[in-house]
Amino acid sequence: MDVITEWLQQHTGRIILLVIVMAVAMIATRVLARITNEVLERASIPNASIFANILRVIIWAAAITIVLQPVFGVNPTTLLAALGVGGVAISLGMQDTIANIISGFGLMLGKVIQPGDLVRIQGTTGVVKDITWRQTVILERGGNQMVIPNSVLNTSSLEKLTQASEGYVPVPFTVAAGSDLKEVERRALDVVNKATESMRLENVPTLVKFTGFTPYGITAEVQVYARFDVFPSTAADAAARALAGADFIEQHAGAGPITTE
Repeated sequence: MDVITEWLQQHTGRIILLVIVMAVAMIATRVLARITNEVLERASIPNASIFANILRVIIWAAAITIVLQPVFGVNPTTLLAALGVGGVAISLGMQDTIANIISGFGLMLGKVIQPGDLVRIQGTTGVVKDITWRQTVILERGGNQMVIPNSVLNTSSLEKLTQASEGYVPVPFTVAAGSDLKEVERRALDVVNKATESMRLENVPTLVKFTGFTPYGITAEVQVYARFDVFPSTAADAAARALAGADFIEQHAGAGPITTE
């Protein structure tokens, strides 16, 4: 116990300096991260964790450099010289990481993509959740998260989608020849909108399109636009069930036409 007490008395100044520097670094990372986010928003630069992560690395590297000599007795110049000698080996071992960091900055500063974008890349469709210094996280419709290295994302073809085009759900049906198409459209929209009310995108109306003719009648489709958190098959099922109960659907040959009453 006496040995511990004596050691603490001998190194009290170093311990206090270490605690102060670490506390200042923690506070600085939070404050500067908040300021950085505000500056990025004002400059219309997409906000992602890559900027905050790089800032944290810089602050903590500076904090460690400050305490090396007085606390641990290590000369920063000697350490930097050693790092310089091993820099080539380190850079070779971190080629992928460096490529991902540079690609991440290119994606963000070039505004190629940003958090919240709906994209399709390499067969994966989803919303960009975050761009870190190594990878981009894409949230798929089913809740799965796809992690793609920034270097891959920067060299692959990428398609930006609108919510309407990605959530497009066609539900085909047939009406009897001679039916009043305006009346069929009105009634189809009425039943489908009620059935898919909680599944559809806001401000994107459901549509009815008449597409051609068959021996059984006039072909048509209801076009529903599903929200991103709803599977297209779920919206299609709800619309099909609503239409199946409607008397204007041509279920078999011989059904009579639907006219305005």
